[in-house]
Amino acid sequence: MNETTGDPVNNPSHYTSHPSGIECIQITEHMGFCIGNAIKYLWRVDSKDNPIQDLEKAIFYINREIELRKGGQ
Repeated sequence: MNETTGDPVNNPSHYTSHPSGIECIQITEHMGFCIGNAIKYLWRVDSKDNPIQDLEKAIFYINREIELRKGGQ
């Protein structure tokens, strides 16, 4: 499969559904892991079935980043 056929592994439809037309990875690959993941979940929060779960995942990664910067874990 290629990008035009909706490859569910490499190019799921929610990856490119943002109104900007930009794929989230184009932004987050320039960030650290936790910040990038938080942005990813926020970026696509309304593109999947469970927006509350995605918001909770973003909070998890933000809290983890805070702990790492405080010297924890």
